[in-house]
Formats: sequence, C-alpha cells, structure tokens
Amino acid sequence: MARRRSGTGLSADVDEARQQILTAAERVIVRFGVHKTTMDDIGKEAGVSRPTVYRYFGDRDALLGALIERRSRLLFARAYEFILSHDTFADQLIEGLVYMVDHGRKDPIVRVLVSPEHMELTTPIVGGSDLATRLTAEMWAPIFQQAVDRGEIRTGLDMAAVAEWIALVQFILVGRLDFAKPDDPVHRKMLREFVLPAFAPVGAASAAQQAHA
Repeated sequence: MARRRSGTGLSADVDEARQQILTAAERVIVRFGVHKTTMDDIGKEAGVSRPTVYRYFGDRDALLGALIERRSRLLFARAYEFILSHDTFADQLIEGLVYMVDHGRKDPIVRVLVSPEHMELTTPIVGGSDLATRLTAEMWAPIFQQAVDRGEIRTGLDMAAVAEWIALVQFILVGRLDFAKPDDPVHRKMLREFVLPAFAPVGAASAAQQAHA
C-alpha cells in the first residue's frame, strides 16, 4: 500500500518527508552549486513552498548539515566494507583514508560540499556542529576497537579526540589539489610515516622512531 501523502505532496511521515526534501536539494545543488542554491529553489524542486522547507529544516545550514550527514553515511556504508577487506589495521587506516577522500571527491554531492572552493561555506556547518567529528567517530570507532582487541594499537585512546584529528587529516587530503590519483604512493607514505605511528603500542612506536632515526 502506498504511503499516505500530506497536503503538500510530501509523505505524511516526517522522516520520509525530510528525505524527499534532501533528495530535491541534491538535484538543485548539482544543477546550480551550493552558493546559488536557495531554499526557494529546493522548495520548488520538491513541489512545496519555502515555509514548508523551513518547517522540516530550521535554516539553510541545518538542511546542508543533514545533506552532508546523509551523503556521508552512504559513503561510509561502501567504505566500511572496503576497509574490512584488509587484514591489518595499518592497511585499513591508510587504504580507508585514501578511499574516503577519493570516493568523496567522486560523489557529485560530497565533492561539491567539501571541495576547497566551498570550504568557507560548509566548514562552519561541519565544524561548528561537530558534525565531522561525530560522523568520523561513527565510521572509525568499530575499526579502532577491533584493532585494540587484536593488540595492533594502543589502548586508552579517546575516540572523540581521535575522530576529530582524523577528520582534520581527511579535510587536509581533500584540500590538496594534487590528490588526483588515489594510487599515488606519496600520500600513502605520508599517512604511514606520520599518521599511523600515533596509534601504535608504546613499545612499537618507540622502536619505529629509532628505526627511522
């Protein structure tokens, strides 16, 4: 049986109606770009008025934040399966970060939302609400816990702080204009030498530092 529609043409189910509006927003952003997209544009695309859009999303930042969250989770679902296809934490972290950046850039919405030219607009939305940290923790916490259980990384990590740092690393990689080829060994070398050691067990970290001395 078809779900009942509200008088606006949206689903009577609030969550489903929000998803309908977000789908409309995606189409408009792809067409006009983030800066030129208005709540009026989104309402017209969804077949509703601007006040109706505001009823489901308090303001434009709230709508963009929900859109970033939705697209990120779609990417996470694909990335998680890819990450688990690697046996060691080192490969999971390095290949996972490269995968996230590469596929994030290929996603038509994520690319627009996190591209360097739009950072001024979207960084306050992502950073100000701790959205990037929350989403990163959601993605990586299970991977880190499994690595702790296997004894591959040190215990006692503050996952909130770890997630904040990894989110910053991802933003740095996204912002690098030379990150055009995911098979470029330079990025993997950088991650292996400067990011991975932060999580190694204390003894292993010391041995690695002495080996590179």
